[in-house]
Amino acid sequence: MKTLEELRKIRDKAKKEMQLRNSEYRIKVVVGMGTSGIAVGARDVMKAIFDEVTKRKLDHVLVAQTGEKGLSSMEPVIDIIEKDKSIVTYGHLTPENARKIIVEHVVNGRIVSDFVVATKTNLEV
Repeated sequence: MKTLEELRKIRDKAKKEMQLRNSEYRIKVVVGMGTSGIAVGARDVMKAIFDEVTKRKLDHVLVAQTGEKGLSSMEPVIDIIEKDKSIVTYGHLTPENARKIIVEHVVNGRIVSDFVVATKTNLEV
């Protein structure tokens, strides 16, 4: 049985995660969560991204998931989508390099070329 305080902490954590999903955002991080991605660690990558975004209080970042992206040989993959910029797709990710991408690309605005697998023009976000 959980204490009232433990339940409050769980509720507050869930509220923060929901805010990340529903907030007005400047940057959107989309994690490929199809079966091939999940098989090679996409859940851990998504958890690391959520942890880093939460830890850094990046309220302007929306974290979402999608199904298969057709890049099974490059999984786990994420897209970084910024308004008025090209979409950058990163692949072959681990939780550690996903955290690095959040710090370097999302926070500091520097693309981490070691993990880029594709870019495309962002006409609509």
